Amino acid sequence: MSHFLITAGPTREALDPVRFISNRSTGKMGFALAEAAAAAGHQVTLIAGPVTLATPTGVKRIDIESARDLLAAVERELPIADIYISSAAIADWRPETYSETKLKKAEMDGVIRLVRNPDVLKTILPLKGDRLFVGFAAETGNPTQEATRKLRDKGLDFIVANDVTAPGAGFAVDTNQVTLLFPNGTSETLPLMSKRDVAEIIIQRIVSLQAKR
Repeated sequence: MSHFLITAGPTREALDPVRFISNRSTGKMGFALAEAAAAAGHQVTLIAGPVTLATPTGVKRIDIESARDLLAAVERELPIADIYISSAAIADWRPETYSETKLKKAEMDGVIRLVRNPDVLKTILPLKGDRLFVGFAAETGNPTQEATRKLRDKGLDFIVANDVTAPGAGFAVDTNQVTLLFPNGTSETLPLMSKRDVAEIIIQRIVSLQAKR
């Protein structure tokens, strides 16, 4: 059996001890992947942003807050993993400065300056070796174009794309409707189904790819 390293949920990029920049991810898809992989008998390490979900049975969980925390955890855990699934919604930007005390309205000028967070997949791509890398592209409208770019630019073995504005396929719901895109130009569109069922299919496709190597 394989060792899966999976990221899930949002990151939080702190402005001060009270305020942060984040996104709507609840981690449900990533946790479903971890549950499905563990149920199939694989070893699973789950790196989770701040979510309220219970840890799936048999899964090692590492909690993180920021994108830089997530990158550090991935770099630490990747050497012992065979498969990396990047399903976390990692913030692209963070505040340029952090205040150790709560900022007062009178001290703020209404402008928050941002700096780019590291691109986790691009950063760890030199460490890929024989591992399988799977990514996610949560987009609005038609996600295919952006997903195809990410598939190519980030050295992925396949990518899971979905339109978060589609009914039943966005954040904080138990269902999803996704398309799997592969480097050879083929794709597989799944019907609307539970995130757990989607996760099982994704794990099956990963195992099939690994068996062909």
